[in-house]
Amino acid sequence: MKIITQPDEIQSWTMQRRCAGERLALVPTMGFFHEGHLALMRWAREHADALLVSLFVNPTQFGPREDLKLYPRDPERDARLAEETGVDVLFMPEAEAMFPEGYATWVEAPSLCRGLCAVQRPTHFRGVATVVAKLFVLTNPALAVFGEKDWQQLAVIRRITRDLHLPVEIHGRPTVRESDGLAMSSRNVNLGPEERAQAPAIHRGLLYVARLVGEGEADATLLLAALGEIYAREIPLGHVEYMAVVDPDQLYPVEEVTGPVLVAVAVRFANARLIDNILISRK
Repeated sequence: MKIITQPDEIQSWTMQRRCAGERLALVPTMGFFHEGHLALMRWAREHADALLVSLFVNPTQFGPREDLKLYPRDPERDARLAEETGVDVLFMPEAEAMFPEGYATWVEAPSLCRGLCAVQRPTHFRGVATVVAKLFVLTNPALAVFGEKDWQQLAVIRRITRDLHLPVEIHGRPTVRESDGLAMSSRNVNLGPEERAQAPAIHRGLLYVARLVGEGEADATLLLAALGEIYAREIPLGHVEYMAVVDPDQLYPVEEVTGPVLVAVAVRFANARLIDNILISRK
């Protein structure tokens, strides 16, 4: 496995591979790999001739009071896991290389950033969209793979890819979970023991909402009220930032479940903010 740190070098490497007729896959990450990341890499490996993984803790998607310094890092372990998973190139740039002094160009999709995580993190998706667009330009992949746990992020990336006519296939892959249902996240290591014991209730609550819909409940207000009761009872150490029933593509709130909907939540603990979601279709 080759490790590259400079944008011009990764651009040169990928251009050579594309000119040779190879199909490149990109898995963008912020590192501290877990099974969720590795599942994305393995899927991408099966669908491409060459696999490129970026490891970049993007400072532009963190707000001034967010957890940039707390974000876990272990690049040596990540490099070992990437190589074991069949990664051809690990792109590990420094922040100054991606966003040099005087950087002033941003990519945004405002219509998808009016709710959910954007309420508490108003500049987050601007940073995400910009760095992903830069990665696409630098690496020119045929396909890029993202996890569905970050559904709003995936929606934003799909939108900018379509609107900017970027020649990249965007693939979302199912959330990988711990045995107790907790969505895998690099931030899970920041949970205290009691918080970790309560955190699986995030997913259990979403499953309960899906069951209510399956039994015929369609009123979004009542569904969210039921979910709130579960979280108040089972996650006393967590603060619920939002619970929402939204259109899966446009992310606007819906009042009644008449077709596919996404139920999305964010719960903040002392040193970790966890998100999760479930896609529900009324039968």
